[in-house]
Amino acid sequence: MTLQTADLIPPSDSLHWPTRHSPILDWLVNGTRDERFIDNIFAGLCERLRAEGVSIARATLAFTIQHPQWLGARILWRKDQPDCEIDLFDHGVLVTPQYIDSPVSEIDNGADEVRQRLDLPAGHAFPHSIFDDLAAEGLTDYVAWPILHTGGKRHVVSFATDRPGGFEDSELRCLADLLPVLALVSEIRVKNRLARTLLETYVGPHASELILAGATRRGSGVTVGAAILICDLRDFTTISELWPRDHVIDLLNGYFDAMSEPIERNGGEILKFVGDGLLAIFPLSNPDACAALLRSVSEAQAAMVAVNAEHARLGHDALGYGIGIHVGDVMYGNIGSQKRLDFTVIGPAVNVASRLETLTKEVKRPVLVSRAFAEMAGQMDAMDPVGFHPLKGLGEPLEVFALRMP
Repeated sequence: MTLQTADLIPPSDSLHWPTRHSPILDWLVNGTRDERFIDNIFAGLCERLRAEGVSIARATLAFTIQHPQWLGARILWRKDQPDCEIDLFDHGVLVTPQYIDSPVSEIDNGADEVRQRLDLPAGHAFPHSIFDDLAAEGLTDYVAWPILHTGGKRHVVSFATDRPGGFEDSELRCLADLLPVLALVSEIRVKNRLARTLLETYVGPHASELILAGATRRGSGVTVGAAILICDLRDFTTISELWPRDHVIDLLNGYFDAMSEPIERNGGEILKFVGDGLLAIFPLSNPDACAALLRSVSEAQAAMVAVNAEHARLGHDALGYGIGIHVGDVMYGNIGSQKRLDFTVIGPAVNVASRLETLTKEVKRPVLVSRAFAEMAGQMDAMDPVGFHPLKGLGEPLEVFALRMP
């Protein structure tokens, strides 16, 4: 790498940052404002470094993230690949030999730097097995540093070169200069992603988009047409009183997996879990909404057969459930107190779906739908009429149909 002597700060003044003016630092500060994704920024950074003459051939950026399924993610850039690779790690990774025997573990445990020359004689014993792999790829030098975020959060960036003789001192100073700005730039993106992940986890992807777009004022919302599904587990009170707490939690998670995964897979929006029940909608802006809801129910019923087969194997009773389905306009938005809001749906159509779910106990059919839904879905032939039933809050009895079991 070629640096102008005038750009460097004398060693006696080395406490100053940065050690030299850099167009890459200018780009990180001012040129990345409109880029949402840290992997794109990291790829752009690495390409600019190479264009400036820094001999990096491989770089990684590893983050711990708050996600219900994943503990962390690693972004990997290579000089011969146009895009970064992103690998996700589950919550058990911290006890694996691969993590324990890694430079990332050293940084996570407080090291300020991990530096390793890789162009050593054959048979040299490296302190971490990954160095053998990197040396086999033809890389000659490796360095890793912590990326420090607010609250003491430590993440890790690493760079490796294939330059004969390893990194030059000027290259290492250039890379080290990037760390404070890379920390700021990455923290913003990671926290934006965290906010999105938390909202998607608790209110679903569609509602999260509206909230992130600013729909946070009480009473704000829209009226949408939707197919509505309300599901409830049977005899949960008795189960929760007789079973150990951990078994009850496992039971609920298995039941919700069986019910919710088909809904999400088919484009439904789960708005809330209430105890042992859930509320989901399929907006009618999708012409396939009613068919998608019925596919979800069919797949959920098949999943519950598998769940109950496992319960039978363990000597437990089968789990029962009731599902009520209706279609109509709902108010979709923020409801609650001045300081605590719930992003949900309300309206007469939601009440009808809830009443139909309750009615499943009386008519002994697990899935009940209104005539309005059956007609809109075009599935009258797949339904069994169960008569007109008075529902609380409705002036006239409602004609109800039962979905045939597969």
